[in-house]
Amino acid sequence: MTSRPIVAIQGVRGAFSHEAASKLLGGAVDMLECRTFDDVFDAVVEGSAAAAAVPVENTLAGAVQPAMDLLVRHPLHAVAEARVPVRLCLIAPPGVEPVDVRSVASHPVALQQCGGWLRDHPHVEPVVAFDTAGSVRDLMAGDAGYDAAVASGLAADTWGARVLETGLEDEHHNYTRFLLLRREPVSPPATGAKTSLAWTLPHRPGSLYEALGVFAAHGVDLTRLESRPIPGKPWEYRFFADVRGAPIDIQDEAVEELRRFAVELRVVGRYPEEVALP
Repeated sequence: MTSRPIVAIQGVRGAFSHEAASKLLGGAVDMLECRTFDDVFDAVVEGSAAAAAVPVENTLAGAVQPAMDLLVRHPLHAVAEARVPVRLCLIAPPGVEPVDVRSVASHPVALQQCGGWLRDHPHVEPVVAFDTAGSVRDLMAGDAGYDAAVASGLAADTWGARVLETGLEDEHHNYTRFLLLRREPVSPPATGAKTSLAWTLPHRPGSLYEALGVFAAHGVDLTRLESRPIPGKPWEYRFFADVRGAPIDIQDEAVEELRRFAVELRVVGRYPEEVALP
C-alpha cells in the first residue's frame, strides 16, 4: 500500500492551506498541523513532512509577509503553485441558528475580509483566533468562548459543524496563492513555467532600474514585484519577484544576468504556472 504524502500547513485540518495542499498534490494527503510558519518550514527541512503548502499572497490583503521572509531563510524550493478561492462561511454547531450568534471567531485577516458583514451585524462581536479552521475545531470541542466561527465549508465538514451562511467576504474575487515547497527542486516545463526569486541590490543610483531592465531586455513578463525590509539591516530591502511569459531557458538567462547587478540572489523556485483560476 502506498502511503499518502505528509504535507505541513499553518493551521489545522479544514484550513485553506489544507484545500491548497489537496489541490497541489491532486488528491488525499495527510496534514501535519503547525501553529506557526516557522514550524511549517522546519518540518520540511527536518524531514517530518515531505512538503509544505504555504500562502504567499492574497488578492485583497497582499503579501503574506512572514512566509515571504522565511522563503529566503530556508533551503526549500517552490515546485508548484495553486490559487485557492477564499469563500468565507458563518459556521456554528448543530442546533445554533443565525439569530443565536452574538460572537464570531476567526483569523484576523478573515475577519477583516468580512468587514461589511460585521458592520451589518453590529450585535455580533468579532473574536480573533490563530486560524480559521482552528476556530471551528475549538468551537466544536465545546471550550470556545464564542458562538460561531468564520472559515471555509471544508472546515465545517472536517469538524462536524453546520454552515449557517455563505459568502461573508466583502469581495468575492478573493483568492490566496499558495506555493508547494520541497527540499529538492523540480525540472520545470520548457514553456508555461514561472520563476520566483529574491534579491538585494547595492545602494547606488540606477541599481533598481538596471535590474528591472534585465527582464524587459529578455522579453520576460514581471508579474509581481515587492520589497521587504531585511531583518537586522535597517533601511535595507530585499526584492521579491515572479516572472513568466518566456521559455524557461530565457527566464534562466535573465536571472543569470540579474546576478551581475545583485548583491545577493536566491531562486526560490522554477515550476509550472497555474494559468486558469478555479
